[in-house]
Amino acid sequence: MPKRSILEAATTFPRWKNDTEPGFVFELCRQLAGCGHNVIALAPHFHNAKKHEIIGNVKIYRFSYFVPYRLQKVCYEGGILANLKRHKIAVFQLPLLFLSEFFSMAKLIKKEKIDIVHAHWIIPQGVAAYLCKKLFGTPYIATAHAGDIFPIKSPILRILATLVIKNSAYCTANSAFTRRKLEQIFDKKGINLIPMGVDMKIFRKRGKNDKLRRKFRIKKEFILGVGRLVEKKGYRYLVTAMSQVVKKFPQAKLVIAGDGPERGSLELLVEELGLGNNVAFAGRVENRLLPQYYASADLFVGPSIVTESGDTEGLGVAFLEALASGTCVIGSDVGGIPDIIKHNKTGLLVRQKNSEELANAIIKLLSSPKLRKSLVFNGHNHVKRAYSWDLIGKKFNRLVESVK
Repeated sequence: MPKRSILEAATTFPRWKNDTEPGFVFELCRQLAGCGHNVIALAPHFHNAKKHEIIGNVKIYRFSYFVPYRLQKVCYEGGILANLKRHKIAVFQLPLLFLSEFFSMAKLIKKEKIDIVHAHWIIPQGVAAYLCKKLFGTPYIATAHAGDIFPIKSPILRILATLVIKNSAYCTANSAFTRRKLEQIFDKKGINLIPMGVDMKIFRKRGKNDKLRRKFRIKKEFILGVGRLVEKKGYRYLVTAMSQVVKKFPQAKLVIAGDGPERGSLELLVEELGLGNNVAFAGRVENRLLPQYYASADLFVGPSIVTESGDTEGLGVAFLEALASGTCVIGSDVGGIPDIIKHNKTGLLVRQKNSEELANAIIKLLSSPKLRKSLVFNGHNHVKRAYSWDLIGKKFNRLVESVK
């Protein structure tokens, strides 16, 4: 018999096998199922995705919130905050998303005899879990991923978030930065710091992929960026930095794997700077293909920023994947990134929105293979000790088993 029945609720979740959407919630589901629990995932539906399926040992339910399905625009392909800016209809659909999720959660609690709800993101999943606790007495764990905390401005949202956190069996944060913000904003101590993890068997050191290098016409230095093309990722500062990098390394190539609302403006910037031979956009890359991208690159760069709304990188799973793959990293000194990158030890940190500093860091590492090797050695060990899914899964399992 399963130990507990757990409902993992999230708005970021793979829509189908080999999707390009971040898969960290699904990986956590797999870890908990591997510990003997009955794990059910609840996520928003997307056009052409299955409403119900079982992948491995995880049951997945996807709730629809608008018809026709192809017009569901709140989630995926950039994230909720970016989509609210990008699609006017998404603003109208937001309350429908919450209501559909709440009713779906309530239905599954009864149908699957749920013991614990694990709500990823304080709003909206946490609010739905809080209401279900009041109705059915089902305890819940609330996990903050940063993007759900910083945009909370209105008094109503703050009251709701406070209720979610204070009524949770446990509240976890994905980084020290997110935990500090939770404690400051909501005056709540005892937040558990448990980050998302990385699969060290999938993301590992391996040989360079010559086919991939030929695909993007990479002749020498290979710089990689991975992530949604949204404002908080700061890619325009990296593209701008490349105009300085190519003066020292004329054949260096930046490949950006990902898509999103910023792509058009980034492509225009590349054209304006005359970097057509030095910057390439890979578009959406399936998660199963990402390991060879990381392992083939000389450098991984994540130039994240803090947006005007306060949104920033809660953790930076891509940095974990790069270091696990044996690739040196450079990141901005924002959000949860400093948890992963210890400056001059596991990588290099630069100030956000500073293309000159970013360019200098790239040039420094491309000029020193010995330094890159040292940083990768330390970074790989840091990830292995603190972020492997085997370790993170056990931490969440202990939390789940202690919920009364």
